[in-house]
Amino acid sequence: MTLEHGADLRSTNRYGGTALIPASERGLLSIVEILLEAGVDPNHVNNLGWTALHEAIVLGDGSEKYVRVVRALIGGGADVTIPDGDGVLPRDLASQRGYDAIVAEIDR
Repeated sequence: MTLEHGADLRSTNRYGGTALIPASERGLLSIVEILLEAGVDPNHVNNLGWTALHEAIVLGDGSEKYVRVVRALIGGGADVTIPDGDGVLPRDLASQRGYDAIVAEIDR
């Protein structure tokens, strides 16, 4: 509804992240898809040095719902070569956590 009424797709929260970042962190696939379709930048970096992809990996649990979110983010233009604030790539973050299905999505 907010998108229909002209929501600012670049507005940020207290962490400097767009709505896509917490939606990804929480594994909310339908919201992620809506925001990507609306044009929210999947490569926006928040104040913590994370994109939506980083948050889906680091704050997710590697389950199928997060695999789907990662797939949607990548399909929506998420750059898998953007490191986090510590210089760690999304693939390495997933690998360190044993999220093999997410690593496979990144490697596609």
